[in-house]
Amino acid sequence: MEQLIDPFGRKIDYLRISVTDRCNYRCVYCMPLEGVPFKDMSEILTYEEIVLFAKAAYDLGVRKIKLTGGEPLVRKHIYRLIKMLKDIGYSDISLTTNGSLLKYYAQLLKESGLNRVTVSLDTLDKDKFRSVTRLGNLDDVMSGFDELDKAGFTNTKINSVIMRTYNIECIENLLNFAISRNYEIRFIEYMPTDFNENFKENFVSIDEIKSIIKNKHSLRQTSYKTNGPSQYCEIENTRVGFITPLSHNFCAFCNRIRLSSDGNLILCLGHDIKINFKDVLKQKDLLQIKELLKKSITKKPKQHQLLTTNIHQSFSNIGG
Repeated sequence: MEQLIDPFGRKIDYLRISVTDRCNYRCVYCMPLEGVPFKDMSEILTYEEIVLFAKAAYDLGVRKIKLTGGEPLVRKHIYRLIKMLKDIGYSDISLTTNGSLLKYYAQLLKESGLNRVTVSLDTLDKDKFRSVTRLGNLDDVMSGFDELDKAGFTNTKINSVIMRTYNIECIENLLNFAISRNYEIRFIEYMPTDFNENFKENFVSIDEIKSIIKNKHSLRQTSYKTNGPSQYCEIENTRVGFITPLSHNFCAFCNRIRLSSDGNLILCLGHDIKINFKDVLKQKDLLQIKELLKKSITKKPKQHQLLTTNIHQSFSNIGG
C-alpha cells in the first residue's frame, strides 16, 4: 500500500473534510459578528466529489476522517456521505459539531455508521453561551448530548476554547460536566484570525488552564493518544486533553491534511497554502487525483506561522 509521507518524514493518515462553509452560529473565535460571505452551492464540493477525494486519500494510506464545517449538520443528508465513506473502507469517521442540531440527527448519524462525535462547548452559563456563540441556545446543545447518549454513542468529546474575557471562569463547571457524563474534554488555546483584534487580551495558555484545574483536581499523566494533537491527563475516570497550537506547538507530530468545502487542499492550518482540487475532481480521474495529492504533500510546511501571521479570516470554510 502506498503511504503519504511529507518532506519531514511525517505519515499523513488523517483527513479533515469541511462539508460546508455555512453555520448557524457566529462564534467569536470563528467568524466576525456580521458573518462572512458564504460560497454559492455551485462552488461547494458535491458528496460524490468528496468521496472521490476520500477514495484517493484512502488508497494512499489515509485511514481516519473527521467531518467538519462550518456546522456540518446544516448540510442536507450528511448521513448519506457517512455511508458513502464507510463503503470506501473507512472505519474511523468522526464529526465535530456545535451541537445545536444533534437533537434531530443523533440517531440518524449513529445508523449511518458514524463512530463518534465531538461537540464544541465553551460554557454552561446560558448568557455566556449566547455571548460566545452570538446566536446559540444552550438548551439545544444540552438536548443534543442527551440524544447522543440515547443513540448509543460512546467516547463523546467536548472541545472548549478558553478566552480570558469570555469564559476563563467556566473551566471548573465544564470539567465537572464532562466527568458527570463520562465524556472526554479537551481545552484549546484561542487562535488568532485577522478579525480578532482582542486576541492578546483573550489568549490563555494551556499552562494557565492546567494551573486553574490543579487548584481543585489532581492531574494524572497518561500515555493515551488519539488521532489529533491533544496531550492527555486523567481526573477520576475522565480524560482531559490539552491542545496547544501556540504555547507548545505540536507540528513535529502533524499527521493531517484538510479539504475545504470549496475543494482546496489545506496542508497546514497556520499557512496560507491552498491547492485547488476542484477541477481535477470534476474530471473524475482517480489516478490523476492521487498524483496531485502525492505532489501536494511535498509542499507541506514544517510548522505553522500562527504566531507571526494572521492566516485566516475565519475557520468556517476549512473546519479548524
